[in-house]
Amino acid sequence: MPALMLQLSELAEAQNYPAGALYVVATPIGNAADITLRALHVLALADRIAAEDTRNTSQLLARYGISKPSIAVHEHNERSAAERVIEHLRAGERIACVSDAGTPGISDPGARLVDAVRDAGLPLIPLPGASALTTTLSAAGAFIGRFSFLGFLPTKAKQRASALTKLAHHPQALVFYEAPHRIVETTRALADALGGERQILIARELTKLHESLHRCTLAEAPSWLEADANRQRGEFVLVVEGAPEQEKAADAHDALLTTLLEKLSVKSTARIAATLTGASRHALYERALSIAKRDTEEE
Repeated sequence: MPALMLQLSELAEAQNYPAGALYVVATPIGNAADITLRALHVLALADRIAAEDTRNTSQLLARYGISKPSIAVHEHNERSAAERVIEHLRAGERIACVSDAGTPGISDPGARLVDAVRDAGLPLIPLPGASALTTTLSAAGAFIGRFSFLGFLPTKAKQRASALTKLAHHPQALVFYEAPHRIVETTRALADALGGERQILIARELTKLHESLHRCTLAEAPSWLEADANRQRGEFVLVVEGAPEQEKAADAHDALLTTLLEKLSVKSTARIAATLTGASRHALYERALSIAKRDTEEE
């Protein structure tokens, strides 16, 4: 082993790894080389692995010559599985909690297990490592500023639209995870609810062979994805620019709205203004409604 690798390995081993503790271990999101030396040391030291999918985890461990008994801890059994984990911890075992990829508890199982272990008064030790969230943000650029992580949006169109409408004026950048079969419709929903002018970073297949990062406006995103079927494959992270300052955004299109309202209904005014400006149809509707009400009161 090279001297540097040996030194790093010794540093990992020198840490205190108490028995009876749950270790929350991040694993690679694609590239197997992204696992840390400390994670490998803990996985080898653990008496048992609490895994989202025991088959996937056994393959990962086998790559590094590690074999351990496991407990399945996934979204459908996390509460009940936590009781078994706590029994093993109280017996003095070290247990490593892992998800299929990335950091447990970040849109992955693990959070309920962590709560249960903490409530039981047992030690928790998190290990830093791979995360699709932080990997994407590191390449997003200055347009994100502060951000809010929303995970996966609702799968049903009406519920998704409702959730996005509530975020239309959110000032922070919005970060979502999305599956390939919903990516086009999700970007369309984002453009419709938030306005086509905002910037979006589309991160796909992070750390894998076909990794790609593409930045464009929300209005351009659906057509960019549809231009090449390969762009719709893999797992996605979406980073969307936050809403503009309200005091500037509120009256940015007043002149257009006022003109359209002379001939059209509020609904039609908002629809046409959204097409012309790329701004959020919902925001334009609310503003047009306010203008129409004001004009009626003045009359």
